[in-house]
Amino acid sequence: MDTGGMLEGAVPQPGNTPYVARGHTKVVSLRTCRGNIVARNNRVSATVGNSSVLACPPKSNITMITWKISPRVGGPCTLGYRADQNKTDRTNCSDSMNWKFRPDRNPTLEIQQVGIAHEGNYTCEVVATEGNFHKTYHLTVLVPPRLTLYCDDHGNPVCEAAAGKPAAQISWVLESNSTPKEEGHDNGTVTVLSKFTAYGTNVTNTTCIASHPAGNQSKSIACRPSKNSGFILHVSTILCFLSIITFMAVIYYFKLHSNRQTPVALAGLQQELCS
Repeated sequence: MDTGGMLEGAVPQPGNTPYVARGHTKVVSLRTCRGNIVARNNRVSATVGNSSVLACPPKSNITMITWKISPRVGGPCTLGYRADQNKTDRTNCSDSMNWKFRPDRNPTLEIQQVGIAHEGNYTCEVVATEGNFHKTYHLTVLVPPRLTLYCDDHGNPVCEAAAGKPAAQISWVLESNSTPKEEGHDNGTVTVLSKFTAYGTNVTNTTCIASHPAGNQSKSIACRPSKNSGFILHVSTILCFLSIITFMAVIYYFKLHSNRQTPVALAGLQQELCS
């Protein structure tokens, strides 16, 4: 029985029972009066700006080949080939999607300059004398983040992984209790911000690492505590101390003034009663 190019290591089950091959490819085989219908689902990824190549099961005596594409953005499109007319056609597909080779020899699909809008499902349908064959891909587009590392106004290192897809994971070479903050964008990308705070040192020399499926990045920086922030802290401490002294002086003044007025008031009241 033709398995339609199964992965090595797959062990079919008797009858019409589906089976799963090794890896992330699911293969389902059903017997019909025309032959085998093989459907395979694969998850693939491509980095934005690169090209992606999706293979279709090569078969002999092909009658018709159809790529059915359902992108993340925009409507569905199709690329077709008919052997009896030796003709190709396309419906609603952009110029970035095309046959990589002659479809009668190799029905591989090529996506040039992959963008986020290309993310979606791609299904190749092959009609041949030995049966019908289907292979489906789910394409995920990876967007590497833009990594920046700088010192804030207080002299703390701040690491930002902007507009990555999926969200990057930020870590520091020196241990940090920083909790990353994430901000999602309409196009599916995510910006991650992490601030490193170190105590008991005048210089913070550290490295930020952004881990991402499209590739890891790292940057290092040496930050010094801001002189302005130290001056403001000293001024605030002095003002607070002066405020406390002033408040205590006012209380003492009113208390002393009240004690002096009480005997005078009592003497005046006694004179009025005696007269």
